[in-house]
Amino acid sequence: MEKILVVDDEESIVDVLSMMLEQEGYQPLTASGGEQALGLLEQERVDLVISDMKMSPMHGLEFLNKARAVDPEITAIMMTAYASIENAVEAMKQGAFEYVIKPFKIDELRMLVRRALDQRNIIKENRELKKQIEHRYNFDNIVGESEAMQKVYHLIEKVAPADSTILIYGESGTGKELVARAIHYHSHRKDKRFEPLNCGALPETLLESELFGYVKGAFTGADGNKDGLFAAATGGTVFLDEISTMSIAMQMKLLRVLQEKEIKRLGDTTTRKIDVRVISATNERLDEKVERGEFREDLYYRLSVIPVEIPPLRTRRDDIPLLVEHFMAEQNKKYNTDKKVSPEALRVLMNHDWPGNVRELENVIERTVTLMDNEVIMPDDFPSTMFKNSSALTLDDNRLKTVVSDSERSHIRMILQQTGGDKKQASEILGISIPSLYRKICQLHIGDQ
Repeated sequence: MEKILVVDDEESIVDVLSMMLEQEGYQPLTASGGEQALGLLEQERVDLVISDMKMSPMHGLEFLNKARAVDPEITAIMMTAYASIENAVEAMKQGAFEYVIKPFKIDELRMLVRRALDQRNIIKENRELKKQIEHRYNFDNIVGESEAMQKVYHLIEKVAPADSTILIYGESGTGKELVARAIHYHSHRKDKRFEPLNCGALPETLLESELFGYVKGAFTGADGNKDGLFAAATGGTVFLDEISTMSIAMQMKLLRVLQEKEIKRLGDTTTRKIDVRVISATNERLDEKVERGEFREDLYYRLSVIPVEIPPLRTRRDDIPLLVEHFMAEQNKKYNTDKKVSPEALRVLMNHDWPGNVRELENVIERTVTLMDNEVIMPDDFPSTMFKNSSALTLDDNRLKTVVSDSERSHIRMILQQTGGDKKQASEILGISIPSLYRKICQLHIGDQ
């Protein structure tokens, strides 16, 4: 039930509003003045405040300012008489949702309350969505503890706060867009838009209009004006995937954007200044394409101020158990199951060459968990292609046990650090008993946390 605080030194107004709010299914809280209302706000989390402007000794504007100090996200409707409309306008400038003029109609105020609460809910939902997005693209979600991945973490943490252009190298499926989003959401541009575009998925003419926009009549079918990604991402980040597929002509246009920091829409005669960070990605070596004359050298240097290279999965096999654990946790949460991977199945996963890299591993885990009937994944549960493209290198049992132990040790140590050494809380997160946790701490030589 939504709580609404009514603040007015006229008892009759408070009574009328309280009755109306109760009839609408809200929980009214009442205060006869600003001081009493502030005391309630410090004790209760309210969804909306309806306050009079003309109160004594604390005026409505003063109360609004102090209320926002208690709760910066507070939503308020201010009530005023005709003679104090200027104060009501000032209240709007200071963050009030709306004002109503006394005497008001109950039906109008009822609708206004609903609008104010709807807007508050939308803002709250957007904030929660933003938190979820930022969590999803946290550095912690780029899974891997190998030396190669540690270098990647260190580099992207350093470059995220800067505005330099970044060129991400990596085979298909290594997580280039995940890295780009992580960089964006750890930069000062995180509150603005992240606009991704796969340059290889569009023909040149469509690519140009998507990037720069167009004006009405620029080409057949251009029935109105449209902004491109660079304009839409003002203050944010544009991510250009498969940049190596861009034609020489488009490369020249992109170079001008990076140099002049301005764009011109198709069919337009004027330019527009832009403020965006450009992150690009490729699974080809651009320096080699430059040597072959397939990519402009000046654009290459503009794009690769800071190069980031993501190693393929086959060169960091020690990360596979961590990734498997991560993807299994996602699937178990999705289907409310508790399926596990057998040592034999993990051996198969670690012997596979993974031409599709992390994306291929994720797809294999999802497919297997979805189709399997038993609770433990065995080698026979994997698609047959898993056995056609495996490395000649095999892992003996001792090596496999070492890798699994290292992964388990790292995970338990991380959970213990997150809980501040609270073993009861850590055991609940890990889904094991406290005695089992103590046993693993001893077996894995984690030490006293």
